[in-house]
Amino acid sequence: MKFVSSRELRISPGGVWKKLSQEKDLVITSNGRPIGILTLADEDILEDVLATLRGSRAQRAVHSMRHAARDRGLNKLTDKEIQEVIKQGRQSSRKAAVGGHR
Repeated sequence: MKFVSSRELRISPGGVWKKLSQEKDLVITSNGRPIGILTLADEDILEDVLATLRGSRAQRAVHSMRHAARDRGLNKLTDKEIQEVIKQGRQSSRKAAVGGHR
């Protein structure tokens, strides 16, 4: 993976576009730290690329939630305990919705 500074992108965008066409993906950095990714996409595949990125973010979020649950010991809840937590959450949401409409 090639890295391009935000400064280089600002000063020489044409050179960055050329690198992007060769590399397909570039990591954009600021002060030496990654801040974004440029991914080559044309009109024909733009929606597919965006869907793939969104799907990947969703998978990463689920992965993080699973690790957080494991770290807090929540992965040991029984199905009955899970259903009770869901029930309590729904009751709290209903109470908040009713309280907010007064």
